[in-house]
Amino acid sequence: MYRACIDIGGTFTDCLILDTHGSLRAFKVPTTPQDPSRGMLNALEFAARGYKKNAREFLEQLDLIVHGSTLATNALLTGKGAKVGLLTSKGFRDVLEIRRGYRNVRTSMFNLFIPPYKPLVPRRYRFGIEERTLYTGEIVTPLNDAEVRAAIEKIKKAGLEAVAVCFLHSYANKTNEDRAAAICREMANDLYVTTSYNILPIWREYERFSTTVVSASIGPIADRYLNRLEGALKEKGFAGSLLMVQANGLVETPQESIRRAVYLIGSGPAAAPSAATYCGRTAGKDDLISIDMGGTSLDVSLIRDGAIPMSTESWVGDERVAIKMVDVHSAGAGGGSIAWVDSLGLLRVGPQSAGAEPGPACYGKGGEDPTVTDADLLLGYIPPDYFLGGEISLDVEKARKAVKKVADRLGLDTLRAAQAIHATVNSFMADSITEISTKRGYDVRDFSLIAGGGAGPVHGPALAERLGITTVIIPRFAALYSAFGMFAMDIGRDYARSYNCRVDRVDLDAVNRLYREMEAEGLASMKALKAGKAEVKLARTAEMRYVGQFHEVEVPMASGNLTGRHVKEAVANFHKRHHELYTFSMNQGDRTQGSLPSRDDCRGGTQAGWVAQTQEKLRFQRKVSLHSGIRRGKNPGRQPDPRPGDHRGADHHGGGPAVVPVLRGSIQELHPEEAQVRRRSFWRFHEGGGLV
Repeated sequence: MYRACIDIGGTFTDCLILDTHGSLRAFKVPTTPQDPSRGMLNALEFAARGYKKNAREFLEQLDLIVHGSTLATNALLTGKGAKVGLLTSKGFRDVLEIRRGYRNVRTSMFNLFIPPYKPLVPRRYRFGIEERTLYTGEIVTPLNDAEVRAAIEKIKKAGLEAVAVCFLHSYANKTNEDRAAAICREMANDLYVTTSYNILPIWREYERFSTTVVSASIGPIADRYLNRLEGALKEKGFAGSLLMVQANGLVETPQESIRRAVYLIGSGPAAAPSAATYCGRTAGKDDLISIDMGGTSLDVSLIRDGAIPMSTESWVGDERVAIKMVDVHSAGAGGGSIAWVDSLGLLRVGPQSAGAEPGPACYGKGGEDPTVTDADLLLGYIPPDYFLGGEISLDVEKARKAVKKVADRLGLDTLRAAQAIHATVNSFMADSITEISTKRGYDVRDFSLIAGGGAGPVHGPALAERLGITTVIIPRFAALYSAFGMFAMDIGRDYARSYNCRVDRVDLDAVNRLYREMEAEGLASMKALKAGKAEVKLARTAEMRYVGQFHEVEVPMASGNLTGRHVKEAVANFHKRHHELYTFSMNQGDRTQGSLPSRDDCRGGTQAGWVAQTQEKLRFQRKVSLHSGIRRGKNPGRQPDPRPGDHRGADHHGGGPAVVPVLRGSIQELHPEEAQVRRRSFWRFHEGGGLV
């Protein structure tokens, strides 16, 4: 039997296969932008040929596919999401457009030339409905069914594909939202309907409304794609399980992914930090900067103490997405990024990309614009006769012709122009790394750089030299970085509840009830996946803040029936964590009051209090070879030594990553013939390329 992890990127679709012996094999095919599922099936057919089987025979022996995709992210960023209607409490239809006064999240609020924000739902499709629920959960005004029905008639007439139901304080009582959703489905069963309680049942209306509308916009696209993909796989003989990578670093079933489509945002990049933590443990490093440089984009993540970073403060384009997501910063820098000269005569690289079609000029598929890959080829960093394992032969002359366009504008020869492109994209990527490290108070020199992605190892050492990083780790499967990370992910779901009170006024009975509700809901969902209770791990957290602060800090919460002692422990952890993040805390000693809940806000001393949002994460830890070989640090499989004349790098010699210290700002040339497999499955090179 086999298991597959497949990551569909902007340029290539990566497929990593694990067999019953614990061996991994990598396969890579071009992405098919018009129908990404076609590229995924091509990757599986390519893998079947690699195992000397026909496609049906191979798929019949495939018992699990873990799949990551940028489908949802691309739909949102390109404005190709579904047309959405919004049902909300009367008087709150403009929450989406006011959006806390944010004019633009990436530029100065005083820039008068920024075009006005365009909400995903135009005002004419936002309908105020008579109803009112208090923050206590008490319904003071029942839902006006007639107004809901009138709104749905207008939505149907307008040809909208989805409806988002977002009522005030529905996190405390979902009755009115559920009723409105039921009417929607009754009147138009072809509409995609979602409610804010099912997406993000927390306080703060703008965050909840925006996230729900984003999910509604993505939902129909995810529905069509996943149902089509499941049908195609079944038709070709696949009878195993298909799981989708989620934004929170977990994996889920396709049907649950359709129901909460917003969790598919960042699906592929969310797996890269899992790969980084595994490689870091193997190399004995816990503080890491992970880069995943593919054909279209660069994904960067900062990992401290081996913990995958999470965030609830994400923006995707101009849209606020408040679900818990793996904290990955993306930028338009990849192998296919196009080099161009602006009106001031300055060289720029990206964010435009040649993508998979037509791709860089050297692919010979019709591309004529100079790209980073073309420059790297001319500089000798990429072998023209062994690209993609020999599957693609690169055309040096077409690359030279493309780069000459930039060279002529800059008054340089072709090689100097290629070097300028290489240096420019490195500078841009270094700035992206600085944004998540130095600008957040971290010294980048304290971290090791893990260079993943098809282009990551080519640019990693130069990035390290520019930033003063002393160690670069190149994973064995760097070219399939995110796909490798998918093997280390758990099946699971996040649950959240809001409970707002000061830390010294918490009602423990109410908080315990909320946790029990989440646990019951989570265990029921895992049971539906045929997971036994003993296989399920529950993890509680609380988000706390000081009175007067706007943002919360997440801290762990004890399991079981909570008492005042557990609350005090959580408050102490909050003070400690706040000091770690911001170099100060407001711990007032015995004046600090305890209080409790999940995603709660705590405020210490006389300032103590909290806004509690209960959140619980459930993970189903699979006791199968998919995890066991990797999580226990075993060698996941070796490939044979390269043939004479083979152009594979040192990372293809054995089973682990190559660790490359960059000493005193110098970059070493790797000598694969000197590398030997070490017991810890990685190589460490000192200055000059010799083995340490």
